[in-house]
Amino acid sequence: MVKPTERKVGYGVAIGYGVTDLFGGGAFAVIGTWLLFFYTTYCGLSVLEAGSIFAIARVIDAILSPIMGYVTDNFADTWLGRRFGRRRFFLLLSAPLMFLYALVWVTDMSYWYYLGTYLSIELLSAMVLVPWETLAAEMTNRFSERTRLSGVRMMCSSLGGFLAVSVPGVIMQFTGKDNSFTYTLTGSIFALIFCIAVFTTWACTWEAKDVREEYEFAPVNDRKPGLLNHLKYLILDLFSSFKIRAFRQHIIIYICSFTAMDVFGSVFTYFIIYGLHRDAGAVSGLLSIAAFVSIPGTFGFMMLMNKLNLTPSSALRLAYSCIFAVLAFLFVVYLNDIAVNTFVFSGVFMLLGLARAGLYYIPWNIYSFIPDVDEMVTRQRREGIFAGVMVLTRKSTVALAVMLIGIVLQESGFVKGGGAQPISALHAIIGLMIFATAALLAISFWMTYKFKLTQQSHKTLIKEIARRKLGGAAEDCDEETRVVIKELTGRAYNEVWDATPDKSKNGAALVPGS
Repeated sequence: MVKPTERKVGYGVAIGYGVTDLFGGGAFAVIGTWLLFFYTTYCGLSVLEAGSIFAIARVIDAILSPIMGYVTDNFADTWLGRRFGRRRFFLLLSAPLMFLYALVWVTDMSYWYYLGTYLSIELLSAMVLVPWETLAAEMTNRFSERTRLSGVRMMCSSLGGFLAVSVPGVIMQFTGKDNSFTYTLTGSIFALIFCIAVFTTWACTWEAKDVREEYEFAPVNDRKPGLLNHLKYLILDLFSSFKIRAFRQHIIIYICSFTAMDVFGSVFTYFIIYGLHRDAGAVSGLLSIAAFVSIPGTFGFMMLMNKLNLTPSSALRLAYSCIFAVLAFLFVVYLNDIAVNTFVFSGVFMLLGLARAGLYYIPWNIYSFIPDVDEMVTRQRREGIFAGVMVLTRKSTVALAVMLIGIVLQESGFVKGGGAQPISALHAIIGLMIFATAALLAISFWMTYKFKLTQQSHKTLIKEIARRKLGGAAEDCDEETRVVIKELTGRAYNEVWDATPDKSKNGAALVPGS
């Protein structure tokens, strides 16, 4: 039988894996663009009621994601997990449930109906995205193949976001702009797309159903059953993930760079309308350009890393440098009140779209290698926990960023619905979009110099893990490998792998450091 890590990941498999991000990138793009309007226009909900649904869902989702990560990491201990896989079982279960998405877009129902259906989508999202995000690390340990999986995945995400904007517009040409059936039909079409996508991923992917069988010895599993004990272990696992140096550095890069784009996007419309005195049509056009070029942009960064062996840190610095240039351009245009023609603006936002593609793609590509670093320390495969932490920190920081932006604008004297803004509000808008964005990116830029995970260091790590699985002795590890392990894990070599007493499968004691 061929082991999962020995199977090749070509572009066909990568597409089969990546199409699920049509759901990840599309479902909530549709929701973010249209659902609040749908609730308040066709469902009889007030803005407060609609807002409460999103707020409640945000809190619950922040809890669901790490729980789901913990569940999938430990699901192999159940009969279902052994039979269907600890990750892919949830894809098979969720594929038909995708039609719940269509129920969100039904009119003339109660508040509790809309709350329940929206929460069901949040639960479904956790059931699909958390185990699915772990599959890249499960399917292969080759740097180039994981890069391919991540690249195709992000292109599918960008395509999902593009469809979220374009499909309702096309349907409106036939149903009319003021017809609630437009949104009901949109929800049904996307539900069918998501169902097919998730089932395709289930059919095209694989996993190591019980990774502990690969070891010459199995880690001691002395965890006690019971809900309270599992809750305790979940919390311990979440905090233990931050003991891995590469993951700590990655989280800083990921959160700062993504939050920078959140801040930029949140106030960009205000900047264009009030700062540059252009209309909302210009906002839509510029953002559409950036979104469109992000698809080839993702492929370009994938090629840079695969074919030219550009390190993740170098690729990120290239993306950040381009965004810094765009921010500087916008600041100079505002400061000097320069009239820039549409062609030049389009070129600038093409550059922004290309750079933003790298900013989004590379951290998610890096993530798939973090569980390998963790395995060197814990001798466990904990992809689920890392996926849960990624989602938890991301959704927490975006909520905090949006709240802080609202506070800053309100305190600056921003006039809601006003045709003009006081100078204090304009300064706040510029400060947020230019300087806050640049400051967050600068933190990420600085952290890339400390981040040492590269194609070569990952190869060294994988070779050492394989050697230790085959019973290799700690003292036989060469000095170069020891340095790599220390840079990635943050621990000396004698503090990883079998640093604590354990027993092998034949019952022989393993001496620490042996």
